[in-house]
Amino acid sequence: MAAPGWLTPRRRSATARSVLAGEAAAEAARKTSAQLERERAEAEAAAEAAPAEPEFPVVGDTEAAAFFDLDNTVMQGAAIFHFGRGLYKRKFFQRRELARFAWAQVWFRLAGVEDPEHMQEARDSALSIVKGHRVSELMSIGEEIYDEYMADRIWPGTRALAQAHLDAGQKVWLVTAAPVETATIIARRLGLTGALGTVAESVDGVYTGKLVGELLHGPAKAEAVRALAAAEGLDLARCAAYSDSHNDIPMLSLVGHPYAVNPDTKLRRYARDREWRLRDYRTGRKAAKVGIPAAAGVGALAGGTAAALALHRRRR
Repeated sequence: MAAPGWLTPRRRSATARSVLAGEAAAEAARKTSAQLERERAEAEAAAEAAPAEPEFPVVGDTEAAAFFDLDNTVMQGAAIFHFGRGLYKRKFFQRRELARFAWAQVWFRLAGVEDPEHMQEARDSALSIVKGHRVSELMSIGEEIYDEYMADRIWPGTRALAQAHLDAGQKVWLVTAAPVETATIIARRLGLTGALGTVAESVDGVYTGKLVGELLHGPAKAEAVRALAAAEGLDLARCAAYSDSHNDIPMLSLVGHPYAVNPDTKLRRYARDREWRLRDYRTGRKAAKVGIPAAAGVGALAGGTAAALALHRRRR
């Protein structure tokens, strides 16, 4: 017995309109597919025809070099303060000077920027401390201090950038307000070409307690790079410079490839406005905002705190 008609699905024959809609959709699909295929082919052809982004650093370009700031760019913290800690350990000066060094180091870590007043104070302290000592003596001690306080504070990311330039056959120089002797030790330990640093006057190999010129800071760094480039036959437009501090904008502006590394707030803003390349090897939001090397933040504060505790214990 046949089922009632209302239980059986009724087949509806295709109308002329539905046939037309189906055919139109199929034709549109074929055309769209062909168009997409043409676009992919054109994109691939354009990519092959477009010149590849030039390799940087350029291998074999001997008229190019790289200039790296030291403090908080290559190394966490300030070299002069680490050096001061090492000299105190060797009884080069008394507790009062150590307190100044410790406070300046903690301030540098918390602020993440270089302060001219602190830099001046550190310079004056360092000059008074080394006066009358032989250059060779301080160089020997500097090697020990590097192993004790500096070797573990090198930023691996920045170290890799420097190595890329070396692998390309280019010279790599440190440029820092730290004493040139200290900077030279660090450059040698890292396998770099050399260092530009503050030059302390010496007579017959003995420090006089005076500087030759002024602290290598701010515009003085740019002048040092300019003078070295002229002496070395370098094309500054093909050179690179790396720094964390807005104080080094004159040096960064001098080269064709400026990089802001672990930048302070002012340099980050300046670099973004000019589309300079940024590299930040710190971790954590706070580090990104104020420039504290987060990976070493605990160690930094511990260093300053340890110095303060040592002073307190000795007073007691």
